[in-house]
Order: sequence, then C-alpha cells, then structure tokens
Amino acid sequence: MNPLKRLAGDTAIYGFSTIVARLINYLLVAYHTRVLDRAQYGVFTEFYGYATFLLVLLTYGMETGFFRFSSRPGQRPDAVFSTSMLALFTTSALFLGVIALNLSGLSAWMGYPANRSYVLQMAAILAIDAFTAVPFARLRFLRRAKTFALFKLLNVLFYVLISVAFFTFLPAYLAEHPGSFLLRFFSPGVDVGYIFTANLLSSLLSLALLLPVIFGVKLSFSGALLKKMLVYSLPLLVAGLPGIANDYLDRVLFKHLYADPSFALDQLGVYGANAKLAVLMVLFVQMFRYAAEPFFFSYAEKTDARPIFAKVMKYFVICAMLIFLLVSLNIDIFARFTGKDFREGVAVVPVMLFANLLLGVVFNLSMWYKLSEKTKYAVYITLSGLAVTVLVNVTFIPLYGYHAAAWAHFFSYAVMAVVSYAMGQKFYPVRYDLKAIGFYILVGLGIYAVFVCCRCFDLGFAQKTALAAVLLLAYLAVAFLRDGKALVSAYRQRK
Repeated sequence: MNPLKRLAGDTAIYGFSTIVARLINYLLVAYHTRVLDRAQYGVFTEFYGYATFLLVLLTYGMETGFFRFSSRPGQRPDAVFSTSMLALFTTSALFLGVIALNLSGLSAWMGYPANRSYVLQMAAILAIDAFTAVPFARLRFLRRAKTFALFKLLNVLFYVLISVAFFTFLPAYLAEHPGSFLLRFFSPGVDVGYIFTANLLSSLLSLALLLPVIFGVKLSFSGALLKKMLVYSLPLLVAGLPGIANDYLDRVLFKHLYADPSFALDQLGVYGANAKLAVLMVLFVQMFRYAAEPFFFSYAEKTDARPIFAKVMKYFVICAMLIFLLVSLNIDIFARFTGKDFREGVAVVPVMLFANLLLGVVFNLSMWYKLSEKTKYAVYITLSGLAVTVLVNVTFIPLYGYHAAAWAHFFSYAVMAVVSYAMGQKFYPVRYDLKAIGFYILVGLGIYAVFVCCRCFDLGFAQKTALAAVLLLAYLAVAFLRDGKALVSAYRQRK
C-alpha cells in the first residue's frame, strides 16, 4: 500500500477515537466551568500543569526508545517491551512511595496543606499513566490501532461519567449524611478534588484493560538493553523537560507573578478554560503524532523516505490551517462551551490555535534527530524555546496577564521550528516545500484578517456564521486547486 495512504488510514483510526474522546472531554470542560468557580478551576489548571511536566520525567523517553529499538533489525520487540515496561514499573512505584512518605511537607510547599489528598491522588495518576505508556506504545507498534482507540475512548467515557456523577450526587448526599465514611475521602461541598478522584479511577481502568498486553509476553529484563535504551532516550528526557516547560510553565508561574494568589488562580482559571478551546488543533496534532511516529521509524530506510516526509509536512500544514480557520472563524460558537464567567479570555484562542499548529510543525521537524540518533540536539532546540517562554512570561504576564502567556507559546514554538529546521538541514536534510507551506499559512492568516475586519461592521450571529462558511470554502477551493489533484493521486496510488 502507498505509504501516505497507510499513514492516512492509521491517522483516521487514531483520529476518530481521539476526536470523540476529546470532544466528550471538551463537553466536560463546559460542565466544569459551570460547577466550579474560576479560582477552583485555576487549581485544576495548576495541578495539571505540574502533572504534565512530571509525566515526561517519569517516562524518560522510553516510549520513543521502545519504537526505535523494536524497529532495529535483529532486535526482539518482546524483549524491548518487557525491559522498558519493567523499568517504568520500578521508577513509577518509587515515585509514588516517595510522594506518600513526604506528603505533608510537599502539600504545604505547594500551598495546599489542607488538601493533601489532591497531591496523593495526582501522584497515583502519574505513576499509573507512566507505567502504561509503553503498553499503549506496543499497541501502536503492532498497528492495533482499533484496540488502542477503544481503550482510550473507554478511559475518557468512564472519566466523564464518574466526574459528572460525583458533582451531581456527592455534595447533596454528604450534606444529608454527615457521618458518612465517604467524608474521609471527599469534601462535603463542591470540590475540585472530585476531578482528581475521577481521573484516578479512569487510570486504573486503563491499567486493567492493558493487563492482557502487559502479560502477553514473557517478562524478562536485560540490563544491557536498558543501558542502550537509556543512552538513546535520556537526551529525549532532557529535551522533553524544557519542552513541557514551554507548554505549561505559565500555569505554574501565575501564582508567583501576582501579589494576590487568589487573583492569580482566578485569572489562571480563565486562561486554562479558554486555552482548551484550541482542543481541535491539539487533538489533530496528537492523532497525527500517534500515527506518524511509528510510520516515520518504519519508513526511514526506504529510498523515497525524505521526499515522503516533505509531503507529509506540507499536507499537515494544509489540514492544520483548515482547523485554525474552522475554530477562529466560529469563535462565538466555541466560546459558548465555557461558562459565562470564563468567556472574557476568548481572545487568546486564535493565538493558541496557531501556536499548536507550530508545535505540530516542530514535531514533524523533530524526526531528523530521532532517525539520525542525534537526540542530544533536541536539548538545544527545546532550550531555545524555553528561553523565549521564560522571558515572555516573566516580563509580560504581570503587565498583560494571560494574553502574554498565550503569545509566549506562539513565539516559543516559532523559535523551536526555526532552530530545528536549521539543524535538520545540516544533519538530515529534507527538502520541505517551504514555498507551499508559507503560501498556505499566509492564505489562512489573510482569510482570518478579512473575517476580523468584517466583524467591525456589527454583523449578526447568522451573518457571521455565513461569512465563516464562505471563507472556509474559499480556503478549501484554494487548497484543492493548488494541491488537491496531486493529493488524490498520491492517496490512490499503490505500489
């Protein structure tokens, strides 16, 4: 089968489950911003900022290392899977034990001395998710996309159902039963901790679903193999930490850049809710990554690999700009998914959409150091982005609040894309169609500029929706006239 068609097929499967799961989760954001106040949602945003950073630390690049070593000629994939999984189990268990032994001090240091359960539950979630990263990666390696998609979908459905059930029934039940043993685990009023408990239960469900995958191979451990994997993967960890800091540092910094911590959490709640309105771009990049990473590794040795990689980048940008326009031109519709108290921050959505588009470009470009095994250069790329993130956030958040945080993402990813491209052309040159990529970005931004100008004429809701539809069709027409026939021909072609 044509490689682009295979990649598109896998992306569609991953994409369906990811889109459905994220959209369901997206509706939960709408629910949470109606049952929680802005400060409580700020707590949720802060904790998941820490969690994302720690998850990179706890997986230490083993997911990508698993793909790389399982694809090597003469290497038994089962041995790679077993070794990497046992390593993650050991480190995850140690992490959870350390947190449990130092729970009081850690909770006080984070500013939540009366909410130690928040910290413990988040630690348990991270330990489980880190351990299950490689079993999920094995499903992708085996191209069991449907099983992977089903498990992820079940996880989200369970999380949503439990979360809604907690907020709907627990406060009233605990108020009527003041002696209930459940008060040992839950706050008597509406509490953000319900989200953490629901997440923990859904992570346990994923672990249970993955047990046949975990025990489907003979468990064995090779210290020599682990050493080789760590040599390959640890630079990805070092690179991943500043990379995650690029994504989530603003969530952690908010409380430290405002004199009033309560006001900081309030603003962080607004920012966190509106940043999630860019979910369509985030999930597109994620589903593309799920399918593209194993594809890039498996196709790297083919003679036409680099021209194919260049085409993948171009088509990625075409699709990503379509998503940017879909959300940005219909922002009044998407804004309704958040509670009224959160909608004042909707202006950050287009910025976050384009920033995440750039992040997808960075992922495409990052394959050069993974395929050439020069992963140490990932550190330089992400540090360049982190320097921009720190500079913009620290300098401008006290002046412009969460607007500065959104623009920090944009400038950080833009710098990373430029640095990665320059290095990649030296060590693993791919002739990307920069003219076409630039063309689609300029066309998309030009269409958005036209829409913004037209909004100045006080258009009604129906008029704005009709205008958005016309402009979207215009972009699609341009894309089809320029590249549509070539894409259809490449997709239909078989070897």
